[in-house]
Amino acid sequence: MIQGKLSSDLLRGHTDTMILNLLLSGDKYGYQITKLIYANSGENYELKEATMYSSLKRLEKEGNITSYWGDANQGGRRKYYKITPIGEKTYKQNKRNWEQAKFILEKLL
Repeated sequence: MIQGKLSSDLLRGHTDTMILNLLLSGDKYGYQITKLIYANSGENYELKEATMYSSLKRLEKEGNITSYWGDANQGGRRKYYKITPIGEKTYKQNKRNWEQAKFILEKLL
């Protein structure tokens, strides 16, 4: 489906920002992040697990997030992700960039 592919391609470039936005409200684990993105998109966008973990790895390497292992409860331990002050600044800058791009595209399209 071409429409789904176009939508995914447009959104994929903003995966880091989507994840940072979710982490602003508190620490989250990987599966929780994918489920929230799916739910928050009105079930129109499903973030692939590989894409999400690549993004998390990149965000952590850049100092935007940190990770830690939670306690084992009802199964295996979960790795949680927490936004850092650098990540908060990155999110705000990315959001400003998105607003500017959106403004320009609305004028041109």
